Amino acid sequence: MGGTAMDGSLWTRPRSSSARCAVATMMRLSGPKVFLDCCWPKSSAESSWSNNCCNSKPLRPTAYLDGLRGFAAFLVYIHHHQLWAHGAANYANAAVFENAFGWRGLFHLATVPGIRNFFTGGHMAVAVFYVISGYVLSAKPLALIQGEEYGKLADNLGSAFFRRWFRLYMPLLITTLVYVTSWHVFGFWNPVCEPKDTLREELWNWYVEFKNFSYLFKEGPVWVSYNTHLWSIPLEMRGSMITFIACLSLSRASTTKRLISQVLLMIYFIYIVDGFYGALFIAGMMQCDLDLLSKRSDGSFPRWLRRAERYKVFIYYHFFAISMWLAGVPSQTADVMDLRGNPGWYWMSFLKPQAVLDPKWFYLFFAANMLVACTPRLGWLKRFFESRFCQFLGRISFSLYLVHGPILATVGDRLYHAVGYVRPFAESQEHMAPWTNILPLPKVGPMGMELAFLAPHVILLPLTFWVAHVATRTVDEPAVRFSNWLYKKTLPSRLGVAFLVDGLGTLGRDLASRVYGEQDDTGLCERVCWFILALYYMYIQHLMGVFRSILETVGI
Repeated sequence: MGGTAMDGSLWTRPRSSSARCAVATMMRLSGPKVFLDCCWPKSSAESSWSNNCCNSKPLRPTAYLDGLRGFAAFLVYIHHHQLWAHGAANYANAAVFENAFGWRGLFHLATVPGIRNFFTGGHMAVAVFYVISGYVLSAKPLALIQGEEYGKLADNLGSAFFRRWFRLYMPLLITTLVYVTSWHVFGFWNPVCEPKDTLREELWNWYVEFKNFSYLFKEGPVWVSYNTHLWSIPLEMRGSMITFIACLSLSRASTTKRLISQVLLMIYFIYIVDGFYGALFIAGMMQCDLDLLSKRSDGSFPRWLRRAERYKVFIYYHFFAISMWLAGVPSQTADVMDLRGNPGWYWMSFLKPQAVLDPKWFYLFFAANMLVACTPRLGWLKRFFESRFCQFLGRISFSLYLVHGPILATVGDRLYHAVGYVRPFAESQEHMAPWTNILPLPKVGPMGMELAFLAPHVILLPLTFWVAHVATRTVDEPAVRFSNWLYKKTLPSRLGVAFLVDGLGTLGRDLASRVYGEQDDTGLCERVCWFILALYYMYIQHLMGVFRSILETVGI
């Protein structure tokens, strides 16, 4: 487990700051405000692109993580579209994307190490999601641990535990429900899963799938047939719990032993059991711990890391290069022998530990860690992820992840059929016959950048961004507010008593100060009255304090 906006100025940006302000003003004054607020981007990290010019706000210190997460979500979008379209034209083409440069004598620009991440970087993106979540979720608890504020730590972790399920699963529940009902309401064919005969049967099947999918301790595959791209959400939930538990269990440990424990946890999750997501979350937690320690002047930051800072440019550029290479690990299958058959990966395949069932996650563990670590230390890379476009992607990243699959399976499938990418399935060809080759385009250009592939994205890309933005405003952000509201509703009523006691105490002290006021025109009788009133409020405060102690004693 946090953009910049995209309005008309994304495509035709005004030349001057004053012109951009004028456009922003005209947009606010034209049309119903509610419609614009709900259906048009409004950010700078949170406000609209045009508003950002008029009233810009400084970026948060971790804004680069928002941008990195957003760009990673964009890579997931690209990855799935590449495989869908090229798998339709020829399944072997889709396999080329998932294998190394030179596999079976095939050489394409889209498979060159480093470059391939812009075409099939979706796997790397998920690993980056987990590292970022481990970093962000542990930031506040670790700050409290380092400050030895254990009472506040308990409150923070209690709130985080409570809110996490709602934060992750409420947007998923709503978006899948809308998708499930859509093909019954509008009567269109859905290529993802076999529709039920009636809406009632569909809703029951959806309910059964969702309740099992959202169960933290569910065994077996973590798939929901209505949107298979969401398999990573249950692992996100489990990784979040691992992070919270690690923060709590290591809260009293010394700095050195806490860091050693984090290393041991990563070794456990990646080398002893198949828990790659746990290792990625703990890695993010450790990076956050080190970043916070580096800002302290008490000598708690490891000395050997402090001494290595003089070589940081050399180190982090190598981290970046290695991460880009490892991010392109061949991932067509989970068979290590297939990995071994890819050029450049024969010897690397022997590094895979026995515990990891899918080899790619072992290599992506190191790739994602290195990328997240080097991003704030390489100025040009940090500036890119702090750019308006990446900040916008960061704000809509979760919704983009949720909605890009349904849009691909409905609008995207039809547009790809229209330009000539026909899926090789009899049922698909039957239902998509009215759309097939409406506007056939030549498949010219490098693989992954063919004209026929790029043309549909003139519609698909802005449509997906817009739907993701609407989902962010109407589903994702309200889910965050709802989880906060619900948690506050569960707090005991005695907190209200505490607030009342504090309020009465303040009032009593104010009244008492009037007794000893410096105003010369205050008469003796008036001062006596103020004094009696102050004593009365002090007495009430004392009674309320006794009442609070009784409540705490009996555990109410």
